[in-house]
Amino acid sequence: MVRSDQMRCGNFVFSETTIQGVVVVEPIAYEDERGFFMETYKRPDFVKGGIEADFVQDNHSSSSKGVVRGLHFQKKHPQSKLVRVVLGEVFDVAVDLRPQSPTFGCWEGVILSAENRRQLYIPRGFAHGFMVLSDKAEFCYKCDDVYHPDDEGGLMWDDPDIGITWPNIEDAIILSEKDRSNGSMREFRSGRLGE
Repeated sequence: MVRSDQMRCGNFVFSETTIQGVVVVEPIAYEDERGFFMETYKRPDFVKGGIEADFVQDNHSSSSKGVVRGLHFQKKHPQSKLVRVVLGEVFDVAVDLRPQSPTFGCWEGVILSAENRRQLYIPRGFAHGFMVLSDKAEFCYKCDDVYHPDDEGGLMWDDPDIGITWPNIEDAIILSEKDRSNGSMREFRSGRLGE
């Protein structure tokens, strides 16, 4: 849940969530009869807003309704991410995997859409995933470390120990073969995942 703690820096409003470090970023758009213009990232404003990640890789995916991607994390090369949707709507989720955190094992979920233009900043030490709610969604995100295919870990999207309250959709859930074999939070807690 987004809290009321908000800070405006430049053309962005930063709102803290219930998990320390996970921040909703709302770009301020300038609209007229031609359409709109907005900045989606500006390092000096993000630093003032408390986000100091040095992004080094941008990714863009397209998915259909019912697709769930995640919950993904990198084991030895964790990534901070700044995620947004440029077409459609998704329910985006971050799960705290920081063992010393008071919210270890807790999750935060936010609806991101092309219409609401929200972004979610997820610091290092989290698993991340999303569910597509619209017929199609295009999802863009920045990472502060490059992707290491051999370093990827994953948690089951519907793990009861995490207890994510996913939106109800009428379509069947679509998972990749890899995401069907993701591990459990119990395995992560015991050290059998994440090594």
